[in-house]
Amino acid sequence: MDHKKNGLFWKNGVNFLVPFIVITSCFAFWGFANDVTNPMVKAFSKIFRMSVTEGALVQVAFYGGYFLMAFPAAMFIQKYSYKAGVLMGLGLYATGALMFIPAKFTGMYYPFLLAYLILTCGLSFLETSCNPYIYVMGSEDTATRRLNFAQAFNPIGSLCGMFVAMNFVQARLNPMDTATRAQLSDAEFEVLREQDLNVLIQPYVYIGIVVIALALLIRFMKMPKNGETTTADENSETRKHKGIWTAIKEICSVSNYREGVIAQFFYVGAQITCWTFIIQYGTRVLMAEGMAEKAAEVMSQRYNIIAMIFFVCSRFICTWFLKYINPGKLLMILACGGFALVCGVICFTDIKGLYCLVGVSACMSLMFPTIYGIALEGLGENVKFGGAGLIMAILGGSVLPPVQAAIIDVKHAICGLPAENVSFIVPLICFVVVALYGLRSNKREKNASLIDNG
Repeated sequence: MDHKKNGLFWKNGVNFLVPFIVITSCFAFWGFANDVTNPMVKAFSKIFRMSVTEGALVQVAFYGGYFLMAFPAAMFIQKYSYKAGVLMGLGLYATGALMFIPAKFTGMYYPFLLAYLILTCGLSFLETSCNPYIYVMGSEDTATRRLNFAQAFNPIGSLCGMFVAMNFVQARLNPMDTATRAQLSDAEFEVLREQDLNVLIQPYVYIGIVVIALALLIRFMKMPKNGETTTADENSETRKHKGIWTAIKEICSVSNYREGVIAQFFYVGAQITCWTFIIQYGTRVLMAEGMAEKAAEVMSQRYNIIAMIFFVCSRFICTWFLKYINPGKLLMILACGGFALVCGVICFTDIKGLYCLVGVSACMSLMFPTIYGIALEGLGENVKFGGAGLIMAILGGSVLPPVQAAIIDVKHAICGLPAENVSFIVPLICFVVVALYGLRSNKREKNASLIDNG
């Protein structure tokens, strides 16, 4: 292969390496937002004296923004450019983050949910822009590898978010446990809540400022408009003005894509439930071993960071394996591994269950970009709207955590197991769906190879 014409970062003689590096940096920034937020379910539950289910509304608002803005973002990109979509995403991201300041002054929970919604509308713009942008920055044959490579920097941002959440939020919140907080008078509770909210908003304010700086850098940097050559052709105007309903009809007629959206919904649900409720699961396990509640929460977040380190290492390793193993087959293998480990999470009631939960992250590492890459195969000019549908599937991170939280709120044992353990039946089902998609994708690839060789 002539890499000057067609390769990992080359397409039609155009080198996309520098734009690739700049856009890949955005992956780390939305990773930070995702994982500085996951521990906030527990934090908000304590600060506002709420149930786990009410605290999980943070994830409903957070991932609901992805769903609401994905197709509007695709339409915006279709009319303007990927670069414009990135800038709009960063602008909404910064706005939502800085809205934590007025939300804190209200002293109420729901303004924070609005801030999260605005922030994640920005993340939806970013993911809808950046993922297909990376996809077209080179040969379609290497698109899945390119996506996995770019996505490998997402968990680096996630690690930073987890570190900040643990050291600058969880460790600095008032150590008073949930039971004692429930006994405070309204006046005492208000003072404590004010102090804790001052701690909680700081990471969002700082990241909002940094995101503004990144937006300014990209705004004044020369970048390709849409990841294509600048040479116009006869079909460019037709592609630009293609109607959304026509595009939707075309992509929905592709079974590989339809199934990919479903698989992505369940994968994101599995990821968010495992990373959000590791705090509740670990806290129960560690308190049973004699730890105080706050110490158990902080230690659980450390386990979460270890899980993310596994995730990062596995992403790079699995990206290398993609050179030799069909993406669908590798996806199926990893989903089966995730299923087995979640069985351990459910069945073990001691530290072994927490170890299994940490191990699940290694199996999840490849799933999002691989499902994304497989599902977009063959969509051609509809890749923007196809990408938007896959970003909308992130709604799984909004729908499934409250389901798991409702099981945790049962409190008492279910079938002889703690409610926290039984709640992981939710990601268990998710991994079954992902494994089936990997299996079907692998079969389709084999059938296509037989036809090509036939």
